[in-house]
Parts: sequence; C-alpha cells; structure tokens
Amino acid sequence: MIAAQKFAQTTESGYARRMPEFIVQNQDADLSIAEFLRLRIPAAPEAYLRQLIKKKKVRSALGPLTAQTKLTGGEVIQLPESARLLELLSSPEKDPASGPKTHVLYETREILIVYKPAGLAIHSSQGHERDNLTHQVQQFSKTRGEQFQLSPIQRLDLETSGPVLFGKGKKSCSELGKLFMNGEVKKIYLALVEGKVQGRGTLISDIPAKGKIKTAETAYETLASNQSASLLEIQLRTGRQHQIRRQLADAGHPLFGDRRYHGPCPHKLFRLFLHCRNLSFIDPFTHQQIDINCPLPEALTKFLKLIEIQN
Repeated sequence: MIAAQKFAQTTESGYARRMPEFIVQNQDADLSIAEFLRLRIPAAPEAYLRQLIKKKKVRSALGPLTAQTKLTGGEVIQLPESARLLELLSSPEKDPASGPKTHVLYETREILIVYKPAGLAIHSSQGHERDNLTHQVQQFSKTRGEQFQLSPIQRLDLETSGPVLFGKGKKSCSELGKLFMNGEVKKIYLALVEGKVQGRGTLISDIPAKGKIKTAETAYETLASNQSASLLEIQLRTGRQHQIRRQLADAGHPLFGDRRYHGPCPHKLFRLFLHCRNLSFIDPFTHQQIDINCPLPEALTKFLKLIEIQN
C-alpha cells in the first residue's frame, strides 16, 4: 500500500471505525483533489471518486473539499468510513509481470525509450516509492532476465506525458547523458494555453533554477487557436524545471490544467495539458538518427474537440 496512507481509528459505542487518511506530499501540492485521489486509489472508478467529493465526504482540517480545492503539502485528507472504499484501498499490489504495462516505444542494446502517462512520477520519492516509472521499467527488465541497471536520462513533470529515455548500464547512461548536457537532444511539446496566441516566437527570461537565477529560452509556434485558447508547439532550448509552465504563465498565457501557475482548470480536463510529442537525437553507439513520435493522448484530443480546436 501507499506509504502516505493511514487509517484513523476511533471507538464509538464499542465499534471500531477505520477512516482512511492521506498526507499530501510536496510534489502533489499542485494537484486537484480529484487528481490526487485518482493517483492514490487507482482501483476506484472516477465516477465514484467524483461522488465522494460532490457529497462532501472528502475532508481536511478546514472542512469538506471541493473539486476546485488546491492541495498543500502536509495537508491531511480524510475519507469516509466505507466498506467499498476500504476494499479498493486494500487491493493487493500486482505482481510485476501482471502489473502496470511498460509501453516500449524504441529499444536497442544500449537504449530503451518508454511512454510515461500523466500522473506517474519518473523517480522514487516519498509517496512514490514503488509507484514510479523507473521502478516499473526495472521490474519489466527483470522479468526478461536482464542483469544491467536501467536509469532514466531525462525527466518529465509528474503531470506531463510523453517519451522517456533510459540507458542500459553505466556506459550507456554516461554517453546519453552527454547528449543532454551538450544540447544534442531535441524535444517538442504540445501545450494548450489560455488566450489567443498568434504566429511564432521565442520566450527568453530569467527564472529560478536550483537556487540560482538562470536564463530560459523556449521557442513556440501556434498550431490552432480560438478566442479563449491556443494550441502551441514548443521546443525547449534550455532545460530548466517548469520552464514551459513558468514562462508561458509569466507571458500571460498559463497552461490549461496548471493550478500551480494559475492556469484555467475546467471540469472536463483532469490533468495538465502538456505533452512531449517528439524526442529525437543521434544514437551515440550506432550514429543513426532516432526520431520518436508520441501522439497526443486521447483525453487531450477529446478536450480539444470539446473546446472546438482542431489539432
């Protein structure tokens, strides 16, 4: 079970009560309560979780939480006493061979590229000790009898989807890491932002990065737009944390689904609208061009149609 989960036990009239609780970790502080519960109780149907929220059965110390509530790190989320909920929470962890499927996009002797869905962390952290992409990929490798260590070379934010590059063994990780350090890896994103953006351009600004102020550069091109939203193709020219989200928000066009940077969060969109659709580089071992295309997830495509934007 998830490390941040516990059961509050009280006694009334001699009967024990078990009330599930979760502690919000810092990396989850920008999620809505609906997104948070979907990640923490993956066995629960979305409609069931929505009803819990709508009926004000999901609470914090300040009272019932709404779908628009922004979570904060360290906050305790309490769920109702419910036999069904306890059953969903107590579902046994799946064996790696039958657990979450690793979606392989490309593979050679030295390289593995897999798809990361939104809501799945890349690295192990508090609350994501086993619920992370690196653990899934390592377990996938073990089921094939492989002995080398697999490590991610890049990162994507928790709520961003797209291809992630892994190296097989120390030499591979070292060579692939050099590509990123030298700016030889091209990543193209799709982002839906608030407001009407026209044409193409480059955002250049200084932003906080690892305790320092560093210059960030992001190129963009508008693919489609209406009066309230624009679909942008984005290419990073530097690699700062939250670079796309921060720069676009500072420019007055925050991403849809981005609570941290005050983007619009409509009821029909359950995630951040940011997806890496292309990853390309020269294989340092074969010197061949690798060009991985990753289509926009169905949920995001449906939302574009809903707001009448054609990709």
